[in-house]
Amino acid sequence: MTTRREILSIGCALGVAAMLKGVAVARTANTSTPAGPVDDPMSYVNPEFRGVLQQLLKTQGNVYPLNASTLERARAGSAPWVIPPLPSPPVEEKMIPGPAGSPDVRVYVVGASPGATKPAVLHIHGGGYVAGSASSERRNIQELSASLDCVVVSVDYRLAPETPFPGSLGDNYAALRWIYSQAKELGVDAKRIAIKGESAGGGHAAMLAIAARDRGEIPICFQVLIYPMLDDRTGSSQHVPSFIGNYVWTEDSNRFGWTSLLGVPAGSSGVPANAVPARVSSVAGLPPAFIGTGSVDLFGQEDIDYAGRLISAGVSTELNVVPGGFHGFDVIVPQANLSLQFTQAWKSALHRAFTKS
Repeated sequence: MTTRREILSIGCALGVAAMLKGVAVARTANTSTPAGPVDDPMSYVNPEFRGVLQQLLKTQGNVYPLNASTLERARAGSAPWVIPPLPSPPVEEKMIPGPAGSPDVRVYVVGASPGATKPAVLHIHGGGYVAGSASSERRNIQELSASLDCVVVSVDYRLAPETPFPGSLGDNYAALRWIYSQAKELGVDAKRIAIKGESAGGGHAAMLAIAARDRGEIPICFQVLIYPMLDDRTGSSQHVPSFIGNYVWTEDSNRFGWTSLLGVPAGSSGVPANAVPARVSSVAGLPPAFIGTGSVDLFGQEDIDYAGRLISAGVSTELNVVPGGFHGFDVIVPQANLSLQFTQAWKSALHRAFTKS
């Protein structure tokens, strides 16, 4: 029997994934797209995930791509699907100093223990750079804090297109700086601060790791990038095979998300420096990483390529590619064996990083 948690997990995934991102939207025809259409893209989805995904596709009524016309409706539509936080551990909401000349930044904190020396995770939520909120992640950061006995801080960065790059990066860096400067008060070991994000949150985490490396002010011991959004060229100047990226996050939505963040068309030549992790000239000196993705996720190939660059640059990197995994598979089908194994893999990698540090 399906549990309430599983129903809520599916609901959250449906609200945040299907409504925010658009489910099974037909990709825009483009003569540069490699390979022709396949008869049944669903056949490439792993059987463990297929039944739940097919059910969601049948029952979801508001199927639309994420664009300027649907953005506000998508943002508003996510709230009813949020999984409520647990009674404990408590989640503290705080306002911290933002970047110079910018508003304060809201963060949610779990596991703070003044006087302790716990590891810490700065968590950055997803939403295509244009949607989502840290508030919706309270249950997830509670569970992460409890499972690894760490302090977790989730940052409510400003969204595009209202705030283009580098506004969100500034907010995320401000949260990282706050954890580091308040380590004693939070009970954090300043040498064991990791960053984590999913989807656009993974892209933000990758950007933050690059910025922290370049500024040389705050050490990051590890980065966990879960199906990260790393390359604005995917779906614009570069395309994926037609059996990839059909579900949850598509090329159309990807172009909108990146264009909103960058302030210039996705895939164009004039993107802001260090805004696109896949375009950074050097990844040498970045923190060790775990990168996880699915084989039919729109981001699959760009994530594999980024992991390869890290490895070639001498950065210790673990890459986990789930066969037949679509974008957000672990949220939409959390009890599948592959989802459980995937979650355990990144948690184990994070635990090892904390132990090693």
